Amino acid sequence: MSLLERLEAAGRPAPPGDEVVSPDLLDEVRARLVQGGQAPSPEHVRAVVRQCGAVLGSRALAVLVSAVRAEMLGAGPLQALLDTPGVTDVLVNAPDQVWVERAGRLERAPVDLGSTEAVRALAVRLAAAGGQRLDDASPLVDARLPDGTRLHAVLPPVGGPCALLSLRVLRPHAFTMAELVATGAVAPGFAPVLRSLVGARANVLVSGATGTGKTTLLSALLSLVPPDERIVCIEEAGELAPDHPHVVRLLTRRPNVESSGGVDLPELVRQALRMRPDRIVLGECRGAEVREVLTALNTGHEGGWATVHANTAADVPARLEALAALAGLDGDAVAAQVVSAVDAVVHLRRVATGRVLAEIGVVQRDATGRVEVVTALSRRPDAVDAGGPAGPTDPEGVRQGPGWSSLERRLRAGDR
Repeated sequence: MSLLERLEAAGRPAPPGDEVVSPDLLDEVRARLVQGGQAPSPEHVRAVVRQCGAVLGSRALAVLVSAVRAEMLGAGPLQALLDTPGVTDVLVNAPDQVWVERAGRLERAPVDLGSTEAVRALAVRLAAAGGQRLDDASPLVDARLPDGTRLHAVLPPVGGPCALLSLRVLRPHAFTMAELVATGAVAPGFAPVLRSLVGARANVLVSGATGTGKTTLLSALLSLVPPDERIVCIEEAGELAPDHPHVVRLLTRRPNVESSGGVDLPELVRQALRMRPDRIVLGECRGAEVREVLTALNTGHEGGWATVHANTAADVPARLEALAALAGLDGDAVAAQVVSAVDAVVHLRRVATGRVLAEIGVVQRDATGRVEVVTALSRRPDAVDAGGPAGPTDPEGVRQGPGWSSLERRLRAGDR
């Protein structure tokens, strides 16, 4: 399948009538750009078209420019899907099995990438664009493309007979709290509590499964931080995008082919403590860096946030204990650190209608001394599944839990 045909299959219409661009012209323009070492900017593409002696209408020229740039800079035949409004993920399971996620639902895309060799070549090129190596010796890659798209790729035979691609679209701007409330992701009853957690400089974990909107919510909450405070964000992929005037970003770096030069999350957390942070934010806590995070939150750095994968808010203590074990901490040490460092847990769920904030809990010890998360506010199950209000007597679907009084005391203490 030619590049033009693949673009058409992806939903980008071809010019009508005499403005159809020939595949041979596409290949010639691309080859000349590569041979001349030119960047495929719109101006350079148009100049090469003139060198080829081709005469194109304005619409055909626009299609050719987009096709060449998508092939050389973007995701090739997948770029049209990534550019489609509302698409958050593009997934490739096989040449003729391309899926997109839109409004929280997966749907098949009418795209055929041609062959398993073409899928592999696309995966290798995208990995290189993200500064990563992808080959038989290194068949797994997690990278960020120049436009911010997050790439995960797996080569055969680890991923089966065909290379597997997962592309997550970077949101161009952070949602505001008002927008999250308007879309139903955050019930109105949660919004003032979330604002108070930020204002009271509480240390909070945002939990949820993959794709539940943890980063989206955290970006919105960080946008509420007073503008005279310095936020240091520590991440692997650089997905947090708070609307705030003073944000410093630290990103991990993978080792090179000689296994040197790598910078991991624990090291970045230690460095962040020396950067005069008002707020330390860890984009994703999933390893031994939990030790440094808990230490930082226990040494006067209030108002810290982190995301963590967990099925429920009640599962967060067990998750932290498992991560801390990677850093050599025993259960008692973890319990002491967590209770002292973390004030609340904000948990999100993924439902049929999208992603919703389901619960806010407080962290405390139970009668046996183990750490537990006690529900302070929760969205009723029927309201969560509906993704919106539920019931005339409780229009927001939010109710208080046994941990509400503890959370209220913490918020009042932070206001003083």
